[in-house]
Amino acid sequence: MENHFNFSFTVDKTSIDNLNHVNNVTYLNWAQTVAEKHWKKISTSSINNKYVWVVIRHEVDYFSSAYLNDEIVLKTWIGESYGVKSDRFVDILKDDKVICSVKTIWCLLDKNSMKPVRIPEEIMNVLNSNKIG
Repeated sequence: MENHFNFSFTVDKTSIDNLNHVNNVTYLNWAQTVAEKHWKKISTSSINNKYVWVVIRHEVDYFSSAYLNDEIVLKTWIGESYGVKSDRFVDILKDDKVICSVKTIWCLLDKNSMKPVRIPEEIMNVLNSNKIG
């Protein structure tokens, strides 16, 4: 898969809930973390000084659980970008199998006004050059 970004780590005890597996909310935190890491890698300081992304929707599908000391791979990629919004996808893998899939719709804000702003060409170029699909 081209234009995807991976981040790997081992599950620690802070991610484990009273059912002895990774808490469902933690998967969302992981999805946001890998999205932010990917954006920092592909964006510029000029862009980041003017704009900020915020989540307006998450769709999560859980397929299996993760446990303490599991090796996890977060794989993210950019989908369609339109108006003020951009779709991003994250697959969470354990043993090369997807255990959770997340689709997030991000909204671009002007950093000063904190109001939604149509994605400018400079950002659209970054998104489209890193898009899958």
